[in-house]
Amino acid sequence: MPTPMLLARADKDVSLLPKMANRHGLIAGATGTGKTITLRLLAEGFSRMGVPVFMADVKGDLTGMARAGGDHPKIVERAQQLGLDDFAAEAYPVTFWDVFGQQGHPVRTTVSDMGPLLLTRLLNLNEVQGGVLSLVFRIADDNGLLLLDLKDLQSMVRYVGENAREYTTEYGNISAASIGAIQRRLLGLEDQGGDKFFGEPALNLADFIQTADDGRGMINILAANQLILSPQLYATFLLWLLSELFEQLPEIGDPEKPKLVFFFDEAHLLFDEAPKTLQDKIEQVVRLIRSKGVGVYFVSQSPRDIPDDVLGQLGNRIQHALRAFTPKDQKAVRVAAETFRPNPRLDTAAVITELGVGEALLSVLDAKGAPTIVERALICPPRSRLQPLTEAERAQVIQGSLLYGHYERDIDRQSAYEILQERASQAEAQAQQQAADKAAQKPAPPRGRKKDNLVESFAKSAARSIGSQVGRSLIRGVLGSLFGGRR
Repeated sequence: MPTPMLLARADKDVSLLPKMANRHGLIAGATGTGKTITLRLLAEGFSRMGVPVFMADVKGDLTGMARAGGDHPKIVERAQQLGLDDFAAEAYPVTFWDVFGQQGHPVRTTVSDMGPLLLTRLLNLNEVQGGVLSLVFRIADDNGLLLLDLKDLQSMVRYVGENAREYTTEYGNISAASIGAIQRRLLGLEDQGGDKFFGEPALNLADFIQTADDGRGMINILAANQLILSPQLYATFLLWLLSELFEQLPEIGDPEKPKLVFFFDEAHLLFDEAPKTLQDKIEQVVRLIRSKGVGVYFVSQSPRDIPDDVLGQLGNRIQHALRAFTPKDQKAVRVAAETFRPNPRLDTAAVITELGVGEALLSVLDAKGAPTIVERALICPPRSRLQPLTEAERAQVIQGSLLYGHYERDIDRQSAYEILQERASQAEAQAQQQAADKAAQKPAPPRGRKKDNLVESFAKSAARSIGSQVGRSLIRGVLGSLFGGRR
């Protein structure tokens, strides 16, 4: 059985039991109170336990985990203060990832894999617009059109908008206003760098769940200092990753230790303005992913940032100091205090505002799964280097990875964009040829001739409009119907 992880020490030790680590957790506290150090401590402890970790490096100060530390004066002082006789500097196995492919291995997914629900959240669409986006996905699926990258989705939205009348009967109303809104949001997403996130090769989750040769768990660090500038993209990416873990990993019940631990930093971004349907999905994933052996730890300034349905499932709590300068702050302190099992020796609400840097209130789950009473204690120091890696050191780690070269290559296989472009070109060429043949072979009708039938009128009208983009899209739909082609 794995050894419990020592988190903090005061009158008594506070340790996290490996068997209870997948019951999720919360790390909270105001800026500058020591949340990042606690995050490091947990990641290092899980790695030594043989458990892989995923974490986002929002501030760019976690890269030093790939190098041994322990020589910082404050770290040395804290180790001596707590009497940690076995404390020693240690470097950890680290894999760097980056959505933009600059500070780590590129991490991508396909548009189809993300799906319409998360894309609706990412694009900040309303309910009607989200419904239209779902129809776009359904039409693409029914017609065998792969949506892999952003240009696939852009071309598919444009195609459905141009042929909306054809699809309305079977799929429902497709309004031009909604199509226009989706197109504008996709352009905005592209400007934020979202086009780099969608494509192939898509991330293989098995590459996250790796151990080093010595049995320690791999610490996967996502460079998020640029990604966090696009909060919707950051939150949606992490939520997609969490949902993929939930959907792909098998049920394993209650393991002796987690299969993976997932840290969700800046967790408030996940829930800000999230629609009810998405919040329900998040709550369901957090509730059920425990049986897949995945522990989820939310990192935020206050427990109030987390909805009650999710907060109630976070059994392991580490609360750093909160400030109470305003009535709103005072309410946040009371809420944080009420989330702990009371300790008769502590006035929890008062202590939260008095905690020093690197000091915290802790409550973890015991062997029976019940929360322990809250304890005030000093957080143990991390063993890796506090200073970030230099660019040369980071490059050395990236190039030394077994994954180097796999995700760096960009694959652009035939998908919706290329197929629709080819169909448009063929349809336009066919229509032009038919119009030319008809003009050359058919004499002008004599006076008094009956009016053209409906089919001939459509063909002539389409031929006259061939010069415009609207005409070309109409011909693609009309010719497919009149001449027996597939929609």
